[in-house]
Amino acid sequence: MKILPVPLIREADAFTIINEPIADIDLMERAATACVGWLKKNIQSDKKIIVFCGSGNNGGDGLAIARLMNDAGYRVEVFTLTPPEKMSESCRINYGRIRDTGCGIRDAGGGMREAETRIPDLVSELLPDSSNLPLISPADVVLDAIFGSGLTRPAEGFAATVIHHINSSGAMVVAIDVPSGLFCDETTRMTSTNFVIHANYTLTFAPPKLAFFFRENNVFAGDWQLLDIGLHQGFIESADVRNFMLDEADAAAILRKRNKFDHKGTFGHALIIAGSTGKMGAAVLAARACLHSGPGLVTLRIPKSGMNILQSAVPEAMLDIDPNEDHYSETPAIRSYSAIAAGPGIGMDSLSANALKILIQQTKIPIIFDADAINILAENKTWLGFVPEGSIFTPHPKEFERIAGKSSNDFDQNRIQREFSFRYQCYVVLKGAHTAITTPDGHCFFNTTGNPGMATGGSGDVLTGIITGLMAQGYSSLESCLLGVFLHGRAGDIALQEQGFEGLIAGDIIINLGKSFQTLYGKF
Repeated sequence: MKILPVPLIREADAFTIINEPIADIDLMERAATACVGWLKKNIQSDKKIIVFCGSGNNGGDGLAIARLMNDAGYRVEVFTLTPPEKMSESCRINYGRIRDTGCGIRDAGGGMREAETRIPDLVSELLPDSSNLPLISPADVVLDAIFGSGLTRPAEGFAATVIHHINSSGAMVVAIDVPSGLFCDETTRMTSTNFVIHANYTLTFAPPKLAFFFRENNVFAGDWQLLDIGLHQGFIESADVRNFMLDEADAAAILRKRNKFDHKGTFGHALIIAGSTGKMGAAVLAARACLHSGPGLVTLRIPKSGMNILQSAVPEAMLDIDPNEDHYSETPAIRSYSAIAAGPGIGMDSLSANALKILIQQTKIPIIFDADAINILAENKTWLGFVPEGSIFTPHPKEFERIAGKSSNDFDQNRIQREFSFRYQCYVVLKGAHTAITTPDGHCFFNTTGNPGMATGGSGDVLTGIITGLMAQGYSSLESCLLGVFLHGRAGDIALQEQGFEGLIAGDIIINLGKSFQTLYGKF
């Protein structure tokens, strides 16, 4: 699924309005209805809902949601930050509609306007005076509909005061489309966090916003839910973008069917260079994960001390024994392999570094670099220029920092990651909550599977094994990254159901790889 920058989201709205066709106010009603569906499922009917609305279309969404929630029997209070004459056209229409429901308008001091004293109050116009801010109980639910995605500068003035008031309330906060004060396409870290809504949930309208995929914005966006409001698919399909959200449909489109007469020679031969004394577990996990991802044959290059361990733990794998007792020290013959990975648990010994250098010089096919292989290259950056084109790096954030340099924020880190992929014509799988995969042509894919229980030792070794196994079968570097990352996270999600966050270990991911593949069957 494509991730559109804000200017293209605006164009998608306008294109939908003209070409569906649908009136702007009706598209707003569609968005509000989608939000109300989620709210009714997740908010108890006895909760008081307090809605804060700005003057733009995000405020119009909030007014429409308030009207629909009021119709559904919820206790609703609405506070607008500007008078109707300063609202956008559709926002002003929804302001009128909420009055037509039989609900009046009161000023921030709580007094009813003279012509409306017979009507119960629902909507209040906040005056730009902090002394008139409404009381919010921690038991209430706040809906934030102040700014939305169109913000181009930090929140300031009275709006910033209201945002700070909401954040200080202790109430559950649900942001509509985008937490007010959050920038979608650049970092918000230069802004005081007091002036950006801290949402527990964000109900955002598809396509998703780039900001939601970065750790620095988790405190603002919380648990974000993607709601489809039917923007014109023709426009979205034709949009030229650099960012994508990797979902099940994408992974299923990559997965290949197997032929009745296929045999182990059809699915390639993987080589994994892994392990050192005290770190043979990394080799075991990578090998088992590789085997469970479908290659015909798997060979492990390990030091002598790991022979009995690997022969017992992974009998399905073949062994290529390094002459060194403790470390990887010599590059094996590599002509017969269809995929090669190096790094899990190999350590940082000088012999291992020299052997890795020779591997890079002699290998013509892409190499998957993980863990200590990345750390060795970080200390020998001149070798990067000789890495085979199409190779894959699978660092965690600290490993990436070592090899590519420090960043000032998550957006900056993503920029550095793209530049690294372009400079070395490689793929970078930067592991995290939304693992980011960058390509040599400047694209970035953010994964949607996985969970915090997978933040455990060995999980990265498993991912390396999966990607290597897919590469051995003839999947391209990009396909191996995308499918491997998705399946790895999905297997972790399946394991979570039985193990819970704390009980989940790397081996559980491997055990559930088969089920992970099965979730994609029948979705071609």
